[in-house]
Amino acid sequence: MTKVQIISPVDGSVYAERPIVSDSGLARALADANAAQSAWRTVPIAERARLCAAAVDAMLAMKADIVPELAWQMGRPVRYGAGELGGFEERARHMIAIAEAALAPIIPAPKDGFTRAIKREPLGTVLVIAPWNYPYLTAVNSVIPALMAGNAVILKCAAQTLLTGERFAAAFAAAGLPEGLFQNLVMSHDQAARAIASGLVNQVNFTGSVGGGQAIETAAARHFVGVGLELGGKDPAYVRSDADLAHAVENLVDGAFFNSGQSCCGIERIYVHESLYEGFVEGAVALTRNYVLGSPLQEATTLGPMVKAASADFVRGQIEEAVRKGARALVDPSLFPLEEAGSAYMAPQIVVGVDHSMSLMRDESFGPVVGIMKVKDDDEAVALMNDSSFGLTAAIWTKDLEAAEALGDKLETGTVFMNRCDYLDPALAWTGVKDTGRGATLSRVGYETLTRPKSFHLRHAG
Repeated sequence: MTKVQIISPVDGSVYAERPIVSDSGLARALADANAAQSAWRTVPIAERARLCAAAVDAMLAMKADIVPELAWQMGRPVRYGAGELGGFEERARHMIAIAEAALAPIIPAPKDGFTRAIKREPLGTVLVIAPWNYPYLTAVNSVIPALMAGNAVILKCAAQTLLTGERFAAAFAAAGLPEGLFQNLVMSHDQAARAIASGLVNQVNFTGSVGGGQAIETAAARHFVGVGLELGGKDPAYVRSDADLAHAVENLVDGAFFNSGQSCCGIERIYVHESLYEGFVEGAVALTRNYVLGSPLQEATTLGPMVKAASADFVRGQIEEAVRKGARALVDPSLFPLEEAGSAYMAPQIVVGVDHSMSLMRDESFGPVVGIMKVKDDDEAVALMNDSSFGLTAAIWTKDLEAAEALGDKLETGTVFMNRCDYLDPALAWTGVKDTGRGATLSRVGYETLTRPKSFHLRHAG
């Protein structure tokens, strides 16, 4: 029996291993999900809400175990681990609260002699494929609203954070969710592809790499399966001449380096108006030097290891390439004793003198590095921000609301921020453009992708 191992970035040890589901077990799970969903779709939304809310409560009750478990699995410092559960709760409770209104029938203007309505029906079974970097936050975006909409859910977690799925399963079991309605499966990539093409999965929501998204679309081709994809990112920020400099420095440094830069909407490129450029760079470097790189199990650590040594070496390679092309790395790695080539522990780095010929400003880094460029005006900033194959979020730092809105209209992105970054508001649609993917989760828009419309056109007798 093939097993999947979690290799901890903390010390390279095998933290846990789990067997991959058998092909017969996968077939049985798909059949059970469809059987459970046929009954679940008739359950009133209020009762679905009660059970989902109970599952949220059960998950939060496991916090003391989940926080160190996350540190061991993917390296986030324990001092920040509870923050992911806070975001998990915020998103879950919001989607539960808006379900009744979001799923309510759409009633057109009255027409004599007719009753007309558009109802939202569940799709059937939703396969959720979650990543390792924020395994609770990303999974909850689809899991809770899918269930609230009347669907069954099968969750496949990334190999690095397999234990997350077990926590979800335990929470739903404690809440009393009907058997078969939510299932956590350890699947191979081939099994996932076969599940998508089985005819028993009606929607797949995937968060991960561009290559992974392409594989999902290939598996879904010709099977009329709905696909929601949140893929890569290279999220930019623009600091205008009227920005609050100290506020911009503090928030953008955090936006670039939180979770060791391994955030879907983390800041990877910063463009600063020439009038603030020197002050911004000076402040950003000073703040970056304050990070404490160390074991994520220690409370003093503010920067843990990257998920894998190979991932850290990829980012180191981007920095080295940029420097060879004339850029300058401003943070001395010797300030961070654990930093060394071939290690998952990587020092944070700020690079200037960069341009878009460099991988550092073009390809997703997903690590603790950010490139900073000087710009002369809004037009140059917008052109550079849009010069990317990705488009998840973009942040503008200014005191001028109208200017931010006007610039936002020109940006090729899923979300426009003003004076904040690296955040997800569950009341707003989470979506991307270009190679970042397609579809949307969260907000009432997210419910539209987890249901299908059915129109009722009823002519009165006589």
